[in-house]
Amino acid sequence: MLQNNNFLYIAYNKPVGVICTTEKIEGNIIDAIGHAEKILPVGRLDKESEGLILLTNDGSIINKIIHPDFEHEKEYVVTLNLPLRNQFLKHMTTGVNIGDAITKACTIKAEPNTKRVFRIILKQGLNRQIRRMCNALDYQVITLQRVRIMHIKLGKLKTGEWRILTEEELNELFKDISV
Repeated sequence: MLQNNNFLYIAYNKPVGVICTTEKIEGNIIDAIGHAEKILPVGRLDKESEGLILLTNDGSIINKIIHPDFEHEKEYVVTLNLPLRNQFLKHMTTGVNIGDAITKACTIKAEPNTKRVFRIILKQGLNRQIRRMCNALDYQVITLQRVRIMHIKLGKLKTGEWRILTEEELNELFKDISV
């Protein structure tokens, strides 16, 4: 189970309600996974969000993945309370004033055959960024799911399940984070 010099690298499909903390509180991500090894989440997903999060016992790679200076892509599928308007998509793409920051340009695309669902690719990771961007444009997020971190995809991993990263995923990850 341990890979690469006894380090462990996990992809987890975090359900809504699980909290991305190592604190000993009810609903924390560590208890939800229940792994025997001591592992840490690589970044966060808020309690109301679901989807892909990586966990590892290799502390040396965490900052290389999550720090915004490295501009690693994270992709999300978002459902809104209102139909998408072109002006909303344009604002989201070019940057939104969310109070304490103006978000960096990002890639956004409406999902085909839907009225309220879009995909967004961020290279930034501000606290509750997508929710705050949508709120600033008078939309509410109904569901938010992260489906990709860099080249690692959620794929068919069911909610609440986890898996060890494949050798191919690890090789590409280490290539992408080598500085």
